[in-house]
Amino acid sequence: MKKILIIFCILSIIPFAFAQKKRNKSHEVAPANQAELPVASSDSLTAISASYNSIDSLRTQKWKDYWKFSGTVGLKVSQTQLINWAAGGNSNFTGISYVNLTLNYKKGKIAWDTNLDTDFGAVYSSDFNAYKWRKGSDKIDFKTIFGYEISPKEHIKSMWFIAANGSFKSQYMAGYKFPEDNTRILVSNWLSPSYTNLSVGINWKWKELVSLYYSPVAGLVTTCVDSLLRSSLKIPVDKPATASLGMTFRAGITYNHVKNLKISTTLQLYTPYTDDEQEFGFFNVDWDVMVTYQFLKVLNVSLTTNLKYYPKVKFDEPGKPEKRVQFQEIFGLGVAYSF
Repeated sequence: MKKILIIFCILSIIPFAFAQKKRNKSHEVAPANQAELPVASSDSLTAISASYNSIDSLRTQKWKDYWKFSGTVGLKVSQTQLINWAAGGNSNFTGISYVNLTLNYKKGKIAWDTNLDTDFGAVYSSDFNAYKWRKGSDKIDFKTIFGYEISPKEHIKSMWFIAANGSFKSQYMAGYKFPEDNTRILVSNWLSPSYTNLSVGINWKWKELVSLYYSPVAGLVTTCVDSLLRSSLKIPVDKPATASLGMTFRAGITYNHVKNLKISTTLQLYTPYTDDEQEFGFFNVDWDVMVTYQFLKVLNVSLTTNLKYYPKVKFDEPGKPEKRVQFQEIFGLGVAYSF
C-alpha cells in the first residue's frame, strides 16, 4: 500500500514539472534575427536633423536675438572748464543731467547702430553780478548708421559694410556770452546752429572695438533758424540753412572689457568740395572722449571732453574775427543707472 502511494505521488508531480518547464520556455525571448532589426536610413536621419534645425531656428528667431538696447541715465555735480566754446556757457560748478542711449540691430548681413548722447546743465553762482542762473552744458548728438555686410566668409574678427550714415548735432536752449558790463550776448539758440550729415560710404569694424567709416559722397546741412546769428555762421541772412557736398571720415573706439569701466572716443572730419567760405582740405573737426566708471551700483564718476574746430565759426576779436579751437571738459561725480 505504501509503495502504491509513493508511485502515485511521483506520477502526480511529473506533469507539474513538465508544465513549469514549458511555461519557462514560453517566457524566454527568442534572439532577434539581424536581418529583421529596423535600420535607420540616411534619408530618415537627414529628415530628423532638418527637423531639429528648424526647431532651433524657430527658437532663436526672436526680436531679442537681433536687437540690443543699452544706455545710461544720470545726474551729476561737476566742474566745467570752457575754452572758446561757441555754444556759450561758463566755467563753474554745475549740475548736469545726461542720457546716453544705444540701439543695435544685427541679423544676417544687415547691421544698424543708433546712438543718442544728450545732456543739459545749469549753473548758479552768487558771484555773478547779473544773470545768476546760466547755462553750463547743452548738447544734442544723434547718429545712426545702416550697413550691409560684404565681408568674405573667412573674415571673422573684422567686417566690411556698405553703409548709409546720418547724424544731427545741436543744442536745446539759447546760449550767451557775458561781458564784464553785466550784459549778455546771444551766441546760440535752438537749431542755431545745427549740423545734419547724410552720407553713403564704407564702414569697417574690428571686434566691436574699432570702427572706421569713409564716405566720398557726404552732404552737410547747416541750419540757423535765428536770423540774428546767421552772419556769425556765414549763412545768408535771408536763408535759414545752407548745404554743401564733400567727403567725411569717422573713427571710433569703444572699450568695455573691464567691469564697470567704459572708454569711448569718436573723431569725425568733414571737408566740402566747393564752398565759398571754406576751401577743400579745411576740415570741420569733432572729437569726443568719454571715460566712465560705476561703483556701488548707482554711483558714477565720469570725464568727458569735446573738441571742435569749424573754419566758418569765428570769434569776435579786436580788428577782425578769428577762427578758434573750441574745447569743453566736464569731470563729475553723481548717480547713474545703466541698463
